[in-house]
Amino acid sequence: MKFVLEVTVDEGASTQDPVGELSRILRYWAGNLKHYALEAGDGSAVYDSAHQEVGQWRVIAS
Repeated sequence: MKFVLEVTVDEGASTQDPVGELSRILRYWAGNLKHYALEAGDGSAVYDSAHQEVGQWRVIAS
């Protein structure tokens, strides 16, 4: 399997603090992954601290 995380860090809350926003997103999703089976097809939208969608993560077969 392959885990893919795509985040745009040049709009929304991340324009003011891209490193801080990306760090927050990574911490949040690292803790949240336990709620998923992590099988091909799993995925979800990714949101910044202003609750704006800034990307997605997904699991694909390798």
